[in-house]
Amino acid sequence: MGGACSRKQGQQVNEEGGYRGVSRRYSRNGSSKWLGASFYRAAVDGKEGKATCPSLLELCIYEICEKIDQYGSFSMLPRDISQQIFNELVFSQRLIGTYLEAFRDCALQDIDLGEYPEVDDSWMEVILSQGSSLLSADLSGSDITDRALFHIKDCENIQALNFNFCDQISDSGLDSISGLSNLTTLSFKRNNNITAEGMSALSGLVNLLKLDLERCPGIHGGLVHLRGLSKLEALNLNCCNCITDADMEPLSELTNLKELQVSSSKVTDCGVAFLKGLHKLALLNMERCPVTAACLDSLSAIMGLLYLNLSRCKLTGNGCDKFSRLKALKVLNLGFNDVSDAVLVHLNGLINLESLNLDSCRIRDDGLVNLAGLHRLKCLELSDTEIGSNGLRHLSGLVNLKSLNLSFTVITDGGLGNLSGLSTLRSLNLDVRQITDTGLAALTSLTGLTHLDLFCAKITDAGTNYLRKFTNLQSLEICGGGLTDAGVTNIKDLQSLVLLNLSQNNHLTDASLELIAGLTQLVSLNLSNSQVTSKGLQHLKPLKKLKSLSLESTKVSANDIKRLHEYDLPNLVSFRPE
Repeated sequence: MGGACSRKQGQQVNEEGGYRGVSRRYSRNGSSKWLGASFYRAAVDGKEGKATCPSLLELCIYEICEKIDQYGSFSMLPRDISQQIFNELVFSQRLIGTYLEAFRDCALQDIDLGEYPEVDDSWMEVILSQGSSLLSADLSGSDITDRALFHIKDCENIQALNFNFCDQISDSGLDSISGLSNLTTLSFKRNNNITAEGMSALSGLVNLLKLDLERCPGIHGGLVHLRGLSKLEALNLNCCNCITDADMEPLSELTNLKELQVSSSKVTDCGVAFLKGLHKLALLNMERCPVTAACLDSLSAIMGLLYLNLSRCKLTGNGCDKFSRLKALKVLNLGFNDVSDAVLVHLNGLINLESLNLDSCRIRDDGLVNLAGLHRLKCLELSDTEIGSNGLRHLSGLVNLKSLNLSFTVITDGGLGNLSGLSTLRSLNLDVRQITDTGLAALTSLTGLTHLDLFCAKITDAGTNYLRKFTNLQSLEICGGGLTDAGVTNIKDLQSLVLLNLSQNNHLTDASLELIAGLTQLVSLNLSNSQVTSKGLQHLKPLKKLKSLSLESTKVSANDIKRLHEYDLPNLVSFRPE
């Protein structure tokens, strides 16, 4: 969570799934993955809070890693021991090029250096010296080039290769991989240098099961080289805006395909027609593709389709009656389409649905009656619809709901009484300004809630008394600005809390930090825009599981948080200010 409680209409989300402003490709030097403690870290029992004693082997590996500069080679050690030493050096970010030489010819099976700093061609000689023992290598985000892959053919047993964000690899590098017939997994996300011609190197990878070419803008016309990959089960072409209907034709021969992702491409209804013979297809992601409801004619022939994402497409009410044929669907995303209540009539027979997303669709109260029979629903997204309090009565029989999002709707306190029968509801997002203490009182029968989001709600200290009923809460967000330290008194006993966001409550002081100190299961804490100070940080020392701490726009300095991280909270991987 950021300093200010996030808000849907103000969020800018990039197409990689993260928030804009942080590039995954260039974040590796500061990646949270490499901020962990060393191997000699006590394993803490969650119930007793006691550290368990490390094994003799763990102690030996720790000692070796501490004195790594004294060892010239581990090739005489059993392979599993060398592998554990290597893994620990990577985890603690102590592996450098000089120490890497000690692992030459160690017959390591797994090299996981994804987003590890400073990996380049100079590392590859040692990595490839593992020869036929090497089974997997993740070199994502590295600076390796085509030249470094020339001898990868010596690793003939390798099964998985990950070169995501390796923007210096081109068709020539692909050609070096062409002889690795045992490969089952290959990933080249975000590569601008791979072309349709270069993809001919993939035609010999006859055992390939998973291929990821997300954000590879030069591959139009190259999918023809996948025709012979009869074992392929998963193909990711997300955000390849060069992909057109013509590229879909070769995929019609991949009869074992189970997952296909072509979001943000140029595929239309005509391209979808090539997929109707893929009877094993279970997942299809076509978000932001220019398809209409006419594509359902082809999709209805895929009887085993379980997951379908048609968010942000060109769907309207016309032709949506074909949805009724997709009987096996478990997950359906229709968010941000121009569909209305008339479409819901064709969903009432999809009794296997477990998740339905209608975000920002023209759905009103009366339309929800068509969902009343979907008793397997666990997740229902109704954010930014025209649902009001009256519509909630149609949901009272959906006893398996675990997550219900009513953000930016027009629900008022009076409408919450209609949810009282949802005894097994686990997650409730009420991102609306109309909710007050009275509305929170109406929710107290939902004692099974594990997630409660009261963004912009008008909850006061008095209203927090009702929170005592939610003893199973793992995530709580109250960001409306109405709380003082007195209100936090009613939160301090929610011992199951893992995430607590009280940002925007600018009356909270260090006294709140003292109260929160007892919530030892907390992994994420946000008290941004409050009155807490550096002096109050001492109260957070017991929160040993804390990984994320946000105290932006407070009287706490970045150096103070860094000292807290260094001496008391070694598991912190994300903190603000930083």
